[in-house]
Amino acid sequence: MARTSNVFARIEPEIKEQAEQVLEQLGIPMSNAIGMFLRQVVMQRGIPFEMKLPVNKPLAIDSLTKEQFDEEMQKGMDDIKAGRVYSAESVEDEMRRIYGI
Repeated sequence: MARTSNVFARIEPEIKEQAEQVLEQLGIPMSNAIGMFLRQVVMQRGIPFEMKLPVNKPLAIDSLTKEQFDEEMQKGMDDIKAGRVYSAESVEDEMRRIYGI
């Protein structure tokens, strides 16, 4: 049996649970997934995936001027008038998909 070493990490409980669910479906134990990640760090000589801020993030109301806020509200009103509306459930699903919230 190969020698092993322990790794201790603090992870948000929700993220850990979500990762466990995905890994369970893949049939990969958490310790194996972490080992795979660390092997890739060594092989890639860095983080094995691109790390960047999301391009299309939701607008923060407090970052808008009054004119920008009014413009965004008008866009919403125009969408309603044109029948471009979505259920709250579909918006929530899309937010989860895009932003992970």
